[in-house]
Amino acid sequence: MDKFLFNLNNILGRIIPVTTPLAVALGFLFPDVFRNFRPFVPWLFGMMTFSGALKLKATELGDAVKNPLPIFLFFFTSHVIMPLFALFSSSIILDKPDVITGFVLLFAGPTAVSGFIWVAIFKGDKALGLTLILLDTLLAPLIVPATIYFLMGANIQMQGGGIALSLLFMIVIPTIIGVFINETSKGKIPKVICPVLDPLSKICLMFVIAANSTAVAHNLRFRDPVIWIVAALCIVLTVIGFLLAKLNGVIGKCGDEKSTALIISGGLRNNSAVMTIAVTFFPELTVLPTLLSIIFQQTIAAIMGKLLIRKTVSKD
Repeated sequence: MDKFLFNLNNILGRIIPVTTPLAVALGFLFPDVFRNFRPFVPWLFGMMTFSGALKLKATELGDAVKNPLPIFLFFFTSHVIMPLFALFSSSIILDKPDVITGFVLLFAGPTAVSGFIWVAIFKGDKALGLTLILLDTLLAPLIVPATIYFLMGANIQMQGGGIALSLLFMIVIPTIIGVFINETSKGKIPKVICPVLDPLSKICLMFVIAANSTAVAHNLRFRDPVIWIVAALCIVLTVIGFLLAKLNGVIGKCGDEKSTALIISGGLRNNSAVMTIAVTFFPELTVLPTLLSIIFQQTIAAIMGKLLIRKTVSKD
């Protein structure tokens, strides 16, 4: 049974670039079915976060914190430069305030917990990757509402407290619990339950994406040129995020491993969390950038990883 679960988890991990757009398609094709899962999305997402957090160890973060420059560069680029650039570029190209808000929300969101997998694949600094994931996750209830308020506050009505509470429930509390269990049990409990939770969390991810996709399924028309403009801008901004993260490694004079962690953490976003926030607290069109970003992000991560990382790390 353990071998079956291990193989299933590996298969589901490898096909994430396929399953994420498939989940979007399922939400569009069967909205009446997957709409029923929307009340359970925060719980499903909390379980996914908990599953990932069980692999994190707070004791591994000491070395990364000793050199705060890469951490500062990550936060400055991810939560100042990218949201501003997303606002500027989308405002020039589009005349839809809700969609513009969606772009700002997308690039204000925390880095993806799944980034730790990519850091490991590309032989990056795991301690720095964990540090960035944990800090960005724990600070998300403050950073996300504050970013939206300062950049878009005059133009939208926003429930900042509700967004913060939702992020606490979906991300922060499960992360703290998962890390605590891993630390106190010295990895024994995760060793027992992760073989079950890991593939289950990847299946839950599909349900979360499909359920959230139903929010715009009824009025989204792919013949509308705006859809393709938003998709193209999502791709361009995501690539820019990876390139800026690469530049952080150069500015910080980081070695190959730390640079790899910066590239992955700076380029990825926790799209599922951002999508849930958009569906819950904002008008329908706000979810569009994140919905389209989900389709491309993992594929872009694989391509940018090969272009920006493999040539240097493979020498180790």
